[in-house]
Amino acid sequence: MRSGISDLRIDIATADAAGELADLAATTFPLACPPSVAADNVAAFIEDNLSAAHFADYLSDPRRAVLAARHKERIVGYAMLIRDIPETDNSAELSKIYVVPDFHGRGVAGELMDSALDEAARWGMRRVWLGVNRQNVRAQRFYAKCGFEISGTRTFRLGDQLESDYLMARAINRP
Repeated sequence: MRSGISDLRIDIATADAAGELADLAATTFPLACPPSVAADNVAAFIEDNLSAAHFADYLSDPRRAVLAARHKERIVGYAMLIRDIPETDNSAELSKIYVVPDFHGRGVAGELMDSALDEAARWGMRRVWLGVNRQNVRAQRFYAKCGFEISGTRTFRLGDQLESDYLMARAINRP
């Protein structure tokens, strides 16, 4: 997938991007939550998982790759891959993939997905999987377009609420 945006580049984020990534996450994570999720649960999740300190940890973790989509040096989207997860066999988790609203529908998510799949292939992974809320039909359509298929379900804790997710997976096609 190629975007029509000039000056878009995808790279592996470094420690100096932690604050900007946290700000982007605080903006984009709530957009993926169902309307039934209480705002205080979303805020607590952001504080507990998506702060600048957490991103600094993610960026220094050799089991993770955080890919940043940059337009004219501004981070407009990111994706996070995790490898070496217990109970997975040559699989990486696409833990996060988000794009700021003013870049929705412009191909940025597709570029991030392609880069994430390429990175997983470099790691020697055979499969990538992710979780997506059952109510997030837009994201499900995007993942299906990228070759992901529903492979199961899970429960995701968001504060004091339990959310129902689909697990989606796809093989990595290597040359």
